Amino acid sequence: MRILHHASKTFDADVADFCRTTMVPREITESVAAILADVRERGDEAVVYYAAKFDGAKLRARDLRVKPSDLTVAAKRLPAAERRALVAARDSIMDYNRRGLPRGWTAKNPHGAMVGEKFDPLRRVGLYVPGGQVPLVSTVLMTVTLAKIAQCPQVVVFTPCNAEGKIADGLLAALHLLGVDEVYRVGGVQAIGAMAFGTTTIPPVDKIFGPGNAYTCEAMRQVFGIVGVNGLPGPSELMVIADDTARADYAAADLLAQAEHGSGREKVYLVATSSRVITEIVNEMNGQLQTLTRSEKTQRVLEQGFLAIEVGSMQQAAAVANYVAPEHLELLVSEAAVKQLTKAVTTAGAIMIGNETPTALGDFTAGPSHVLPTGRAGRFFSGMRVSDFLRRTSLVRYDRKSVRKGAPVVAAFAAMERLDAHGRSVKIRTL
Repeated sequence: MRILHHASKTFDADVADFCRTTMVPREITESVAAILADVRERGDEAVVYYAAKFDGAKLRARDLRVKPSDLTVAAKRLPAAERRALVAARDSIMDYNRRGLPRGWTAKNPHGAMVGEKFDPLRRVGLYVPGGQVPLVSTVLMTVTLAKIAQCPQVVVFTPCNAEGKIADGLLAALHLLGVDEVYRVGGVQAIGAMAFGTTTIPPVDKIFGPGNAYTCEAMRQVFGIVGVNGLPGPSELMVIADDTARADYAAADLLAQAEHGSGREKVYLVATSSRVITEIVNEMNGQLQTLTRSEKTQRVLEQGFLAIEVGSMQQAAAVANYVAPEHLELLVSEAAVKQLTKAVTTAGAIMIGNETPTALGDFTAGPSHVLPTGRAGRFFSGMRVSDFLRRTSLVRYDRKSVRKGAPVVAAFAAMERLDAHGRSVKIRTL
C-alpha cells in the first residue's frame, strides 16, 4: 500500500506522478489510430474482423444489427424482480433529469430587439454500452433515458457480444423497456469508428455518448471533430475522504466496489485525516477482499491504482480532490466538514454525502447519470446531462426602430475592424 503525507516536501510531485498513470500510453494511441483508419477504409469488413479478433465473435455484416424480436424475447425472459429494478431505476433517472431539461426563451435587448434561445434534440445519437468484464445494464438506463427525455429522433446503441454473438438478456430487456430498437452487437474501438464514419450497414451518428475502457475512450478522443463526443468517460475512479466519523467497513466496501470493475486502469483514492483512519480502512479492505467473487481482478487494481493520502485539514483534502478531479467523491466526514467540502470541491463528477451514501446508489438508481468524467477531465467536463443531447440556437430579430439604436455600435466596430461591408449592411437599413 502506498501512503502519501500532505506535509511531505515531494507531495505535489508524488500526486502528479500517480495521476499521470491515467494518461494513455503511446501503444494504445497508435493501436486505436490503426483500427479507426481500417474501419474508415474497409467499413463492415473491418468491423467484422475486429469483432472476431477481440471478442471471438464470428459475425457477418448482416448479423451486426440485433433483431428487434430479440429485444422482445429478452424482455419476456427477464425475471420479474429484475424488471421491477429496471423500472424503479428508470423512474428515478427520469425524475432527476427532467428537472435539467433546458427551456427556450425570448426577451428584449437594450435596443428593443427580440433575442432568445431555442433548443433542439440531436438528430442521431450513438450510445456506447460496455460489455467487457460484465454487461453494464445500468449504463443503458443512464444514457438512453436522457436521450429519450431530450426526444432525440434516432437513438442507436452499440454493445459488444460474446463469442456466440449473444448479448445479456438484462441489457436487451432494458433497451426494450426504453423503446430502443436499433442496436448493434459491436463493441470496442471498431464501434466508435463505425459510429463516427459509418459503414454500409451502420449509418454514422452525430454524437457519441457513454463510458468505455482506455481504448474506446482514446477512440472517442481521436474521432472528436468528425463526430461529437461527450465527456471522455474512461476507467472508473473513486475518492473517499474520511475522518474519525467514517465507518471503516463502509469506506472499505465502497473502495472495493470501484476496484471491482477490474480493467486494471481504475483509480481508487483514500484521503484521511489520520494514519489510524487509513489503517482501519485498509485492514477492512483486506478482510472484505477475500470474500469477493472477483477478488483477483480487484486485487490487481488495488496493487496498481490505490493511493492513500494523509492530510492535516479539510482544506488540504479539498485541494487534493480539486487536483485529482475524481469521477466519484464520497464524503465520510462530520456534518461541519460536509458543508466545507461540498462548497470547496469544484471538480468532482459526483459527490456522495455521508456514511449512508455509497457510490453504488449513484451508479444504479439515485437519479443522476453515472456517465462522468475521468482522468482529471472533471476540471473542464461535467457529468452527462439532458442538455448534452440538445443543440442550442440563439435567436435575434430587429425591426426598423431597434436597428437604428444598434447602428451606431455596429458603425464603430466596422470602423475599428475595417469591415466596410459590415457597417453598410446595417446603415442601409436606417436610410
